Amino acid sequence: MTDFAILRQASVPDNLRITRSRAAPNLGPRLLFFSGGSALNEISRKLKHYTHNSVHLITPFDSGGSSQVLREAFAMPAVGDLRSRLMALADETELGQPDIYRLFSHRLPKTARDKDLAREVASLFDGSHPLLKALSKPMRQLIVGYLRHFSEAAPGDLDYRNASIGNLILAGGYLDNDKGLEPVLFLMSKMVDVRGTVRPIADVNLQIGAELEDGRRVIGQRQMTGKESAPLGTRILRLFLSDGTGELPADSVRLPKRNQKLIAASDLICYPPGSLYSSVISNLLPAGVGRAIASRTVPKIYVPSLGDDPECHGMRLTDQVAALLNALRRDAGPVSTSALLTHVVCDGQTPAQDRDQVSRDHGIPCIGQPLAHAPKPHRYDPEALCELLISLS
Repeated sequence: MTDFAILRQASVPDNLRITRSRAAPNLGPRLLFFSGGSALNEISRKLKHYTHNSVHLITPFDSGGSSQVLREAFAMPAVGDLRSRLMALADETELGQPDIYRLFSHRLPKTARDKDLAREVASLFDGSHPLLKALSKPMRQLIVGYLRHFSEAAPGDLDYRNASIGNLILAGGYLDNDKGLEPVLFLMSKMVDVRGTVRPIADVNLQIGAELEDGRRVIGQRQMTGKESAPLGTRILRLFLSDGTGELPADSVRLPKRNQKLIAASDLICYPPGSLYSSVISNLLPAGVGRAIASRTVPKIYVPSLGDDPECHGMRLTDQVAALLNALRRDAGPVSTSALLTHVVCDGQTPAQDRDQVSRDHGIPCIGQPLAHAPKPHRYDPEALCELLISLS
């Protein structure tokens, strides 16, 4: 058992807190995550058994995968990560809405013949698709309405291969609500009984850009992840928001008041595993995020990714912590480190010298815990990480 010195003396695991949360997840703590990507989805599926009050502020700035097809067609924010987190937090039992869940999670075929793909797409827009026919009439009418709105606005050459039906519905709802994500996200959350709150950090159609150590600048999330293009091969010095051509002023996008209130009500703030820059730090770019975090006297935990992060070229753990703090201080100003980050929590496989270096450089505890998933040592064990966060909240 390890002791953590936070605002109270906390033990990990805190079996009493864990038991209480599992017994009454509707009364569970308000854990707030700044996240994007898929790294937290498996953990979120486990988290909903401990609390129904988690908050997920997610970057809408991605420019890769199937979300990019929709972004280019409709000049809209990325919705793929929002949809996948909603599905991760949905009630997947028979008491929930399994038919709607299956619809939102279904992808169109990637390798089907053009004629077969066109037939399935047409069945979505006319309401005859088997997954739509399984829904109750009022719900089916609403969803088909969104899909028809999508089809009316979609370019004739739109590529539907591997498209998520949930993303198409979100895009149709976005267009139907005067290009606003919040109304359709709220409705989708209710449809599948989402056990938490999922929102974009800001409801804007922008890109992220990066200033690199070698003097280059790149714009677009897919240019920096090392997944859809070659790894950068140099360090990222800082991120910025972009209209797709150049850097926007730091105060051009502000944290919405509704998200300020979520941060103000949080019991614990977590910077979770995921691509450090494009999934985590990108959420810290809107003006007001750093200040909102600094105003809270709650545990603020960084859980670095296990394994290699292509965005962290040549960076040690202490450098990753520095990058996170620098991004926060650009908005929060010269506040103490503990106002922005109180603990770094790593798996026990992280070398002790790396943990000690974090503590020396930044003056905060860096603690090793047995958190890796034994069959997949480059991933966190969802249950172990959930129980740690519940214990600290």
